[in-house]
Amino acid sequence: MFRFAYGGAQSHVGLVRQNNEDSGFAGPYLQLVADGVGGAAAGEVASATTAYVVSAMVATRKTEDLVGLLAEAVQESYRQLRLGVVQDPGRAGMATTLTAIAVDRDRFALAHIGDSRAYLLRHGRLTQLTRDHTLVQALVDEGRLTREEVAAHPYRSMVVKSIDGEHVPEPDVCRLDLEPGDRLLLCSDGLTDLVGEDRIGELLCVTDAEVAGGDLVAAALAAGGRDNVTCLVTDVEEGRQVCSDGRLLGALRDPYLVVDPAAVHRGRTA
Repeated sequence: MFRFAYGGAQSHVGLVRQNNEDSGFAGPYLQLVADGVGGAAAGEVASATTAYVVSAMVATRKTEDLVGLLAEAVQESYRQLRLGVVQDPGRAGMATTLTAIAVDRDRFALAHIGDSRAYLLRHGRLTQLTRDHTLVQALVDEGRLTREEVAAHPYRSMVVKSIDGEHVPEPDVCRLDLEPGDRLLLCSDGLTDLVGEDRIGELLCVTDAEVAGGDLVAAALAAGGRDNVTCLVTDVEEGRQVCSDGRLLGALRDPYLVVDPAAVHRGRTA
């Protein structure tokens, strides 16, 4: 039976922003980062609600179809954000990214939408597990932009897919093949916009996951800290089943930001 050792989870408001619109959940069976967008339109509500919905559904709804569960959780998050806008039209335009990896016994699954990222460090080699849903990534895929040109592009932060209250989300959801000893990093773009992959790989190689997480956040701050930054560093390990409670990060720590905490436990909303 596999689980996550989740000591290396940190979130920081950064050096420019006034509030933290990132949310994170780090537990033995789920690792999750959600980066809210919308500013005054309540990006922190979007990220906290989505993080809550996904973490609650993974904890309470056991199924053989882990990929299907994550896909369902993304759709429930969308319904909750739609409800949130109905309750308060001032939230119109709020949205969030989501990158989540869940494990159940020997099965792993990934759900991803937006430009937060998941990386795998295996035997010293760093691999990006997610593809950014951004305009610049589409231009790179089409051969119209090089990776070196991305950092200076005026639309480098333009996300073309997210979870919001207006559009049915289309996440990437798939199974993952992970093994004991693998190290995972889930992070918001507050890290990857400022710290290169070579440096990220170096910092991830530190033996202690908590130290690695702290070093990654510190590197983003040293590079300007112009955005919220959230880093979850976790190792895949074998062990007996433990309590599924986890560490709440960023906006998720404020329960009043979640649109309707009871909805997940009542079942599907209207």
